[in-house]
Amino acid sequence: MGLLTGEVALVTGGASGLGRAIVERFVDEGARIVVFDRSEDRLHEIERQFGDAVATIVGDVRSLADNKAAVSLAVERFGKLDCAIGNAGIWDYSVTLDETPDEKIESAFDELIGVNVKGYILLAKASLPALVRSGGSLVYTVSNAGFDPAGGGVLYTASKHAVVGLIRQLAFEFAPVVRVNGVAPGPIDTDLRGPAALGLSEMAISSLNLPKVAASVMPLGRVPATAEYTGSYVYFASRRDSAPATGGVLICEAGIGIRGIGTVSAGGGLAAKYGKGTAAS
Repeated sequence: MGLLTGEVALVTGGASGLGRAIVERFVDEGARIVVFDRSEDRLHEIERQFGDAVATIVGDVRSLADNKAAVSLAVERFGKLDCAIGNAGIWDYSVTLDETPDEKIESAFDELIGVNVKGYILLAKASLPALVRSGGSLVYTVSNAGFDPAGGGVLYTASKHAVVGLIRQLAFEFAPVVRVNGVAPGPIDTDLRGPAALGLSEMAISSLNLPKVAASVMPLGRVPATAEYTGSYVYFASRRDSAPATGGVLICEAGIGIRGIGTVSAGGGLAAKYGKGTAAS
């Protein structure tokens, strides 16, 4: 028997990349899964691959109604919901605040924060009654950008720092019945897209070939495979293994936080661009 035999989970953004790897691992561990994603074609692939172990639903995580529909599907199809995993997200491809066009910054903020933060809040709102009934848990995908700079641009980094605060607040509000935790992966060679407002909706992070370009700056010397991150989600979903854990984030980012001295700053060209001298010593 797997660690999650008999458990029912809901995964947002579960039809590709890290989300799909989580679905596959949870099915291997004996769970049944509702996969909530915006891509109908990829959801059909999920259904073909996993059969009766999954139920799928197309929707937008920025909609409370769509989140509620996903939770209802879990209860109707599988009888309950034990674990809701907020995983859907978008990345800003490390666009700095200075590089963000004036005419796009507000719409880019609304889009990225809407998916990465609002989507997580709405999942919590929608799933709370079912999770209270099951004594279940919430697990959110954070990022190394939830703790350190340079894991993205200002919008992404702000969103992931917000998620860390959200985890702590919800853990406080939902205790003692529902546990709330997070997993902070590092670089992932996946299908993570960017905001349409910045013209990045068709770009996938996999196009950057992270295993090649980032491995040399990782203390572990490599970029982990997507599936290697999934055990952390199993841990938090497991009633046996993580019963005492709530309000925490499991950091598994290949050692980014202990890299030591590296790039001094990202703003080396600002003085030349705007004409101001260097700061006085």
